[in-house]
Order: sequence, then C-alpha cells, then structure tokens
Amino acid sequence: MHVELADEAVCIGPPPALQSYLKLDRIISSAEVSGAEAIHPGYGFLAENPHFAEVCEQCGIAFIGPSAASIRLMGDKAAARRTAEAEGVPVLPGSRHPVRDLDDARRLAREIGFPLIIKASAGGGGKGMRVVGTPDDLESSLATAAAEAAAAFGDAAVYLERYLPDPRHVEFQILMDGEGNGVHLGERDCSIQRRHQKLVEESPSPALNDAKRQAMGQAALRVAKASGYRNAGTVEFLLDPQGGFYFMEMNTRIQVEHPVTEMVTGLDLVKAQIRIAAGEGLGISQTDVRIAGHSLECRINAEDPVRFLPAPGRVTALRFPGGPGVRVDSHAYAGYTVPPYYDSLLAKLIVHGSSRAEAIARMRRALDEVRIEGIKTTVPVHQRIVRDPDFLAGRTSTGFLLRLLQER
Repeated sequence: MHVELADEAVCIGPPPALQSYLKLDRIISSAEVSGAEAIHPGYGFLAENPHFAEVCEQCGIAFIGPSAASIRLMGDKAAARRTAEAEGVPVLPGSRHPVRDLDDARRLAREIGFPLIIKASAGGGGKGMRVVGTPDDLESSLATAAAEAAAAFGDAAVYLERYLPDPRHVEFQILMDGEGNGVHLGERDCSIQRRHQKLVEESPSPALNDAKRQAMGQAALRVAKASGYRNAGTVEFLLDPQGGFYFMEMNTRIQVEHPVTEMVTGLDLVKAQIRIAAGEGLGISQTDVRIAGHSLECRINAEDPVRFLPAPGRVTALRFPGGPGVRVDSHAYAGYTVPPYYDSLLAKLIVHGSSRAEAIARMRRALDEVRIEGIKTTVPVHQRIVRDPDFLAGRTSTGFLLRLLQER
C-alpha cells in the first residue's frame, strides 16, 4: 500500500530484510536519487541503528529521530540500565555490560539468580529474548537469543536481567526538543503480550493513580535528559503487584502503539517528530498536556490464533470498521499478499471513548465488524480478551494472555 500511494518508489533489493531494509547503503542511495531531505526510519530495521543515524548526518540527510549518541547509549540496554541507576530510577538486578561468553553468562546468572531473562542489547519488540528458569537451560537459551538478535538487528550482543514473574508492562511516551525541553504524554499499559510481543495497549493504565503517574513520568524524563535525548521516545517500566516500578529499557524511536497516545492527547506524534528534526521547539509544556478519555489498540496480526504462528497468504476479502472514535492503521487491502519475510502485523485497530468502559464497548463492536478472509488472523483472540472479566476489571499482567488461552 505504501508503494501504491507513494509519488515515487525506489527498489532497495530482494524481500529478505538482510538483503534490503538492513542494507543502509541502499536506503541512503534511494534517498539521494530521490532528492529526499530527511528519512523517517519507522518502527524497526534501522530505526535504532546509531551508525545509520551517523551516515544520514554525514550525507546531509536529516534523520527523524534522536542523535546517534543517544541511540548508541540507550540502544545498549546494559548502558541504559546504568544511566537509569545514575538518575536514581529503580532497576532490577542485571548485568551492567553485554555478556561476553557462556562462562561470563554463568557467572552473572549466579549473581542475579533464577529465573532470569536474556535480552538483546540492540533490540526490542520481543526479538532476542528468552526466559531462563534453571542453570541447565542457560546455554541453549543464550545461543538462541543471540542468534535471533543477530538476525533481527545485525547485533548478537545480549545481557541478563532478573525476571520479574507476572508484572505489568507500562511505558511512558516522551518528546524532547533540541534545547533539552521535554514532556511526557502519559503512559500506555502494554501488559497483554504473548512471547513478549504486545497484542493490546491502552491509555491510561488502570493500574496507576495520579501520584504514581507523576513519579513514573518524571523518572522517564530524567532518563531521557540524562542521555541527551531529542525527538520522540518511550521509556518502559515493569510494575510489580505491590506498585513498585523498575526501569526496563528505552525505545529510541516511535512505537507501533503511538496512536493510543495520540487519541488521548490530541497530538500528532509523527508531526512532532518531523518538526523537532527540522529544528523547531516543542511548542508545549508539561502543563499543556491533557489526557482526555480512554484509548485502546488491538494489534491484528496475520497469525494462527491458536498456535500464534505466522500465516502469510493472500487476503481475498477485507472490511475494516468505522464510526465515531474508531481508527484503523493498515497497509492491507483485498488482493494483498502477506509475505513471510517481515513482522506479521496486519493492522492496528484503535478506539477512543470518554471512559474505559465506553472504549471497550467500541472495541468490541469494531472487532466484530472486522472481516479479513483468505488468511488466519488474531481477531478471535482479541474478541475473547475484550470480553474477559479480568480485562474488564483492569486485572491484567504479562501472564494474562497465557492464562486466558489455557482456559480453552
């Protein structure tokens, strides 16, 4: 769809990402031949690659995102943890540097304790992550996580962190301009996940009161300012059942779920990104930020809803919902062939209501109106989620979806 709607298109290579979207010379060449002034890196691939940001600068092309130095600092998840610690933001026990080898991993694991989680230093989106319950599982999990990280991000470095069972995952959207001015735009609750991949996001989080929101938002801004951050970013936290919060990582890019924040704040985050990259100031202060109503997003993936395996194929018929408070972001259309090479995200269904109850009611109606034929999708899972009593009561965590699916 993006090619069909573009004024001009440049072929950057074959479909596999390692031969196209991860070839930064081809991206730069396409910008140069088309006369582009700037590159928006999107959600993945080179979006958090500091070398790519440097090359853009060297070629006189604006990178619509943070500086290479900030990406490098916060993209190294172990360094990001050290930055948060230095700012007095709580972190879970973990390695302060990427793991060197298996012996190093074993030594660190003894210090951290089990269960622990292996995470890609350069990654996000659930790629390169493995939970390790016992010492016997460490070697195989380390190899698998490193290989997945290398394939997804071109960097096999990983680090270890204490695994917090069944937490909430809450993230804060921040904007920083080139003068060091920053605001947070409230939080998104991303707790409903499978294999560390988010399926449902909402704002505001049912778990936060105003005092906790203010404390976490200020912590997010301290982390961002300490890294010399510019542009849009997200500071992610884990929330334990007692209400304690812990810095997890910072995503140095716009995220898939940014429309949730746009719906409750009325701000266009991509427009803000472009303005900041062009050298303009924020134009707003923290007191200007108002959270109105409630928003939900369901990520509709081209996946088998039972086994959660990618389900590429041809979309034979498609109908998306509409109406008040409903937004759909998608590249799909009837006749589109979902390829096997990329993330399985097919559409983002976003709703807004004056209250959480109204937003959920709108999401139920919208999901029931979705028609995607020819391939399997996760719509049936979303329909179950928005009718589940625990979800309706706001009792969610990263273990919610696994429990729901076991109730079949």
